[in-house]
Amino acid sequence: MDLYKRVLRPLAFQMNAETAHHAVFAALKMGFALPGSGWVLQGRGPAYESPLEAMGLRFRNPVGLAAGFDKDAVLGDTWADLGFGYAEFGTVTPRPQPGNPKPRLFRLVQDEAIINRMGFNNAGADALASRLEKMHRRDLVVGVNIGKNKDTALEDAASDYLKCLQRLHDLGDYFVVNVSSPNTPGLRQLQDKDRLVEILSTLQDWNQGQSVPRPLLLKIAPDLTDTQLEEVAATALETQLAGLIATNTTIARTGLRASATDVEAIGAGGLSGAPLTARAGEVLTFLKQIIQDKMTLVGVGGIMEGAHAAERKAQGADLVQLYSGYVYRGPGLVREVVEALRGN
Repeated sequence: MDLYKRVLRPLAFQMNAETAHHAVFAALKMGFALPGSGWVLQGRGPAYESPLEAMGLRFRNPVGLAAGFDKDAVLGDTWADLGFGYAEFGTVTPRPQPGNPKPRLFRLVQDEAIINRMGFNNAGADALASRLEKMHRRDLVVGVNIGKNKDTALEDAASDYLKCLQRLHDLGDYFVVNVSSPNTPGLRQLQDKDRLVEILSTLQDWNQGQSVPRPLLLKIAPDLTDTQLEEVAATALETQLAGLIATNTTIARTGLRASATDVEAIGAGGLSGAPLTARAGEVLTFLKQIIQDKMTLVGVGGIMEGAHAAERKAQGADLVQLYSGYVYRGPGLVREVVEALRGN
């Protein structure tokens, strides 16, 4: 982790955030393609093995890559080599879409935070299917995060989610319904009970008719009120979801160290990283009180060190995911989190 902090991160942080993201992906892809390089780059060992079962799936360890980091499964099996027990690809939409205009990814370094307004940029469900078909490593549980195209009307959203599920059903181990991104106009309105029930019921009706139904989860926003969280939890139970993921990024901008001028200059987008640590934990705790042991809870948002993951486990998380923490702390964070969870 010291090498990452002292050398690799400073180099990456000299670039635009999105450019750096793609450059790191290219470097990893090249590195793992070299014969024998895996053992040097991956640093795998007993610390990464902490098996558990959740949602009827066996996870080699409870640490996953959060959705949005590798939308199109460009690195695929490499995430297993980097120590993750599972990776959640997407958000994927039925048709390819470019996402929002650039620049759309920003760092608040003093806050260890990221603001993004990517807008579900992805190559579409067919392209993701093609990449997933080429994956061969089975010690990596594959999650698929699904969404709607920007130009699909809200009243037709259920159809988009169903198209993604149908196209990718045989290639993903579990699926996540994303109605909580702040970067697609109107998307969070789909968290309203009637619309949410329509989407989830549509998916479950088809999913349960398959020979091997997949676990369906819902990813929720941290900006919901307690009343809204209660409604979402009730809907999840009513539609017999396998789990909830708490939380997505936030539209809040309170308590930041960065100057108001700098934050305003960035503009709209979802905030992730250290400023989200407390709120994501609060939402998880609240949901656990309602859900109890009736479904799987996944903790994500502001997990920047092993202690944060251990706290999420104490708050009710069965699994955790990393995104911004991985950007700021580097690959060594995976081992640190696995060890912290094993010790609790």
